[in-house]
Amino acid sequence: MAFYYSKRKLKVKEPEDTGELNIVPYLDILMNLIIFLLLSINGLAAFGILNVSAPNYGPSAGVGGDDEKPQQILSVLISKKGFYIAGSGGVLGQTGTEGTPAPEGDTSAPPTIPLKPDGTYDFAALTEHMKAVKSHEAFREQTKVIIGAEADVAYENLIGTMDAVRETKDKKLLFPDVTLAAM
Repeated sequence: MAFYYSKRKLKVKEPEDTGELNIVPYLDILMNLIIFLLLSINGLAAFGILNVSAPNYGPSAGVGGDDEKPQQILSVLISKKGFYIAGSGGVLGQTGTEGTPAPEGDTSAPPTIPLKPDGTYDFAALTEHMKAVKSHEAFREQTKVIIGAEADVAYENLIGTMDAVRETKDKKLLFPDVTLAAM
């Protein structure tokens, strides 16, 4: 019995030409997309950003030097009845017992600026009232205001309040440093 080699087995196998996957165009498109998204996010974020600070807690929160005059604290509370505007020690525009200012945070008395007859908040009246507060000697150099809202106040009303206390219609600054407070 003779042994014969098959011609098929004797033939040298050529390497298969599978071809490489060219991912360079894909990476170019991906890099352009990433750059576009980063630039568009940076540009669009400026439209939706409000500079608001959180209250300071800790040892340095209320510590001031002896040579500083005490800074007045101005706060605006948004409630279902309207706006309560309070300075250090009491609600502005309200009187408690014996003609003293009503205690701060007292929402049983009528608000400083009540709601309009149609049930909406009067932001124009709030701006006018804040202009009057700004003209007072104690708040003339003040730039900070604390804004608090009841839990069921709509977000649009909170933003409208921030806009009303920050500046007037003719872009004059009132109280640009807004701090949000929990109520």
